[in-house]
Amino acid sequence: MKKVKYFYNTQTLKYEKLVVSLRVKILRILGFLSAAIVTGAIFLSVAYRLVDSPKEKSLRAELEAMKEKYDALQGRMKEMKGTLADLQDRDNEIYRVIFEASPIPDSTRMGKVKRDEEAAQLQSFASAEIVASTSVLLKELTNRIKAQEKSYDEIDKMIKNKQQMLASIPAIQPVANKDLKHIASGFGYRIDPIYKTMKYHAGLDFAAPSGTPIYSTGDGVVEEASLSDVGYGNHVVVRHGYGYKTLYGHMLRMKVKAGQAVKRGDVLGWVGSTGKSTGPHCHYEVIKNGEKVDPVYYFVTDLTPEQFDKMLKLARSGNQSFD
Repeated sequence: MKKVKYFYNTQTLKYEKLVVSLRVKILRILGFLSAAIVTGAIFLSVAYRLVDSPKEKSLRAELEAMKEKYDALQGRMKEMKGTLADLQDRDNEIYRVIFEASPIPDSTRMGKVKRDEEAAQLQSFASAEIVASTSVLLKELTNRIKAQEKSYDEIDKMIKNKQQMLASIPAIQPVANKDLKHIASGFGYRIDPIYKTMKYHAGLDFAAPSGTPIYSTGDGVVEEASLSDVGYGNHVVVRHGYGYKTLYGHMLRMKVKAGQAVKRGDVLGWVGSTGKSTGPHCHYEVIKNGEKVDPVYYFVTDLTPEQFDKMLKLARSGNQSFD
């Protein structure tokens, strides 16, 4: 039953029935609806901020899983980078040392310029930090792997040519010297036989009777066979490849000509005393990558450890050279 409202009319001094106009009713309804809408909007806003929807919960869980996978991926890539670094060290410090090849610069392995350019391009992406760091690391690993593959291909070729290389590198004495009695003067500063002052002696002198055969210490090609009025006199230079050359000076007579291929043990000429020399001997030099080095370390196939030790002592004695 609908309630009837009354109000006290002070003018008539009577209780009269309260009649609400349609306009007032409409305004009241609209006010109520407005308040309800505003209140609902406030509740929804708070709810959206504090309470995740099912879809948001699913996305959040997926994001967390992706982060875990990303961290695991980063860990694996770092392990791969460490393993690759070990391979690179072995490549540079062991394999290439064995074959006397130059190491590969790290900048070549990294491809740094391209890496920096690609990292700059990735900065415009969403989640740029993750995308860029992952892409840069992957690119670096890719460049290093490609460089390593190329290096191993080169080493594979070196291995296939190992026999040729070992035959070419100087490895015996140029004069028959089993008893080690022919070493007359070593490598380094020695007394000049003519000027009697200390001068740098860039080879070994093997004293021997005139006409003693002089042998090529490795396979190669005769680069020079000529006479010099002073200095080396009749001398032969053999180019062995792999950065090596050998020189044989003061010959009585030369047997080979420029351009002629020779094998280790072939006779190049005979001991003499031509050029700047005070007695019959063979002046022998080993030249590696353009630099004259101590030949005493290149008799590996010709001496026992005891003989090598004795030769070192003989070569180190500060005696007078023959040239």
